[in-house]
Amino acid sequence: MSMPAGRFEPEPRGGSATIGKAVKIIGQIFSKEDLYVDGDLDGTVELLEHKLTIGPNGTVKATVKAREVVALGTIQGNVEAADKIEIRKDAKLVGDIRTARIIIEDGAYFKGSIDIVKPEPAKQPQKNQPSPQPAAVSAPGGGPGDRR
Repeated sequence: MSMPAGRFEPEPRGGSATIGKAVKIIGQIFSKEDLYVDGDLDGTVELLEHKLTIGPNGTVKATVKAREVVALGTIQGNVEAADKIEIRKDAKLVGDIRTARIIIEDGAYFKGSIDIVKPEPAKQPQKNQPSPQPAAVSAPGGGPGDRR
């Protein structure tokens, strides 16, 4: 009996969840781990810090927000991925995409628009935030030159 317990322990430690091909979900999914969908999903999916993989049997009719999206099956809906989106050979994606990087393999079907967003500007304002404070002192224009 200790063997089945050993089989179930590694899955949560691996940090990924699976929706099997015999499962249909209607609603919202918010996950703090990677998610593999090989069934039917209708609604919204948010994995802001993680990877969503749509398996070859998976059909997702949803608005998707994730760090990374890999499509092997079908996605119908808008997809936003902070890092990248991969549309594999036999996959089908119908909807608008917003991402930093995209890979569309030969043989994949895609219909929609692509908006490439660079993640770097989000990092730069954080570094520049302390700088504008001293700049605000020099902002009253001729003052700094006149003070010296």
